[in-house]
Amino acid sequence: MERDEYRDLAVNDPARLAAIKAEARVSPLYNDDLAPTGPEDRTWTTYNIAALWIGMSIVITTYTLASGLMTAGMNWWQALLTISLGNVIVLIPMLLNAHAGTRYGIPFPVFVRASFGVRGANFAAIARALVACGWFGIQTWIGGLALDALISAAWPGWAGVAHHQFITFFVFWGVQVAIILRGIEGVKILESLAAPLLLAGGFALLVWGFVAGGGVGSVFARSAELQAGQASFWALFPSALAANVGYWITLSLNIPDFTRYAKSQRSQVLGQVIGLPLTMTAFSFIGIAVTAATVVVYGEPIWDPVALVSRLAGDLPALLILAMIIIVIAQISTNMAANVVSPSFDFSNLAPRYVSFRTGGIITAIIGIISFPWLLYQSAGAYIFTWLVGYGSLLGAIGAVMIVDYWIVRRRRLSLPDLYKTDGRYAYSGGWNWRAIAAVAIGVVPVLPGFLKAATTPNFAGVFENPTFIESLYNYGLFFTFAVAGLAYLLLSLIPSRAPEVAEEPEAT
Repeated sequence: MERDEYRDLAVNDPARLAAIKAEARVSPLYNDDLAPTGPEDRTWTTYNIAALWIGMSIVITTYTLASGLMTAGMNWWQALLTISLGNVIVLIPMLLNAHAGTRYGIPFPVFVRASFGVRGANFAAIARALVACGWFGIQTWIGGLALDALISAAWPGWAGVAHHQFITFFVFWGVQVAIILRGIEGVKILESLAAPLLLAGGFALLVWGFVAGGGVGSVFARSAELQAGQASFWALFPSALAANVGYWITLSLNIPDFTRYAKSQRSQVLGQVIGLPLTMTAFSFIGIAVTAATVVVYGEPIWDPVALVSRLAGDLPALLILAMIIIVIAQISTNMAANVVSPSFDFSNLAPRYVSFRTGGIITAIIGIISFPWLLYQSAGAYIFTWLVGYGSLLGAIGAVMIVDYWIVRRRRLSLPDLYKTDGRYAYSGGWNWRAIAAVAIGVVPVLPGFLKAATTPNFAGVFENPTFIESLYNYGLFFTFAVAGLAYLLLSLIPSRAPEVAEEPEAT
């Protein structure tokens, strides 16, 4: 049995926790979905946390993540090194923000009230939520394409149906909405059951690649044909690394949404260390190896696993159906955990009295449609060097403020009751902590010129021609914004505050 590390905290004292909830229920900042979890809710083991990351990482966008880097000019091992390093780096803020979720049992939008204020938290939460809506749309579009390929294999006349890809997009969307209505426990069950199946599917694809491609040496000898660009590794590396950190920077903010259910800090730390960097690196490696094998087998690289499986199993309908089911499960498991849970809580935080977790999920699904995901995903340049780097820069600054506030300014001590009070310690000035907002602005504003140039440069591939000094800052994306915003917030926190003094929760032992 794992050691209870929270016995001195209110969330592990049923009577104290009940009293806090009873007092908070009259607050407009409270609903049952945002309430702190107690011991009876902490059912997620190390396996559940690891399975969560396996389920989120094994997805088509991970499989094709190296494609944009190799298209720009990296070779296979440079792309894999960049992806691996990016995921090791993002694990650090992930674990730092996860701590509060497990210790206090609170989701991200409640946790962020401590640093941004009970009203300012909506700024950080909605910034995170809108990104998740975009991701939800992208993953739903890809899942719809997989479903489209499955139907086409079963019924050749399907390709002649007008707007058939958009039909499967909305069907896939509807399936996910049905899962959303089952709530957070449904996500846990889905991820735990999907993880072994997804691992087996990825391994089977890798074995096929090495066997059909003539062995490991033959496959990687042909990998040079996957390089399309001429840019040097060092010219691409800063923005490519920032993009790969940005891939999961969203989760590093809202990871408390999951770790609030963990049995202990040990469970969530081990689960994340095992599940995140290893799975991301391994599945990206599979994507590179199998695509290199397609050069040997088919004479051309096929990065899209849906297209590959359709071609590979064209004469074996049963195998095709099984493969497509695995792909569909991969898309759903990622979307439910990475792109529904957080915005559902975030939108709920806007108006806790009126918006529940399920209602927030429906809002997420609707915005996912109007984000035009088929446009976001249409090119590697737009996807990696504009979408990933761009939003990563903003969320990196927000994450820095949260980490500095919790670990340095407050030294991991929060007042749980005041997180649900409009006039408590975290009310600041009208519910907003101007220090946090100013720190984010100080970090983000310098990279805006580079972002605007990247967004307006056709087929941008991560390298500016003759950039100005200000434009070049964008290449470092969230590394720059994280460092600058974190330092700015630390310095601004030295300015005396008029926030009311209240008792803090006791230190855990």
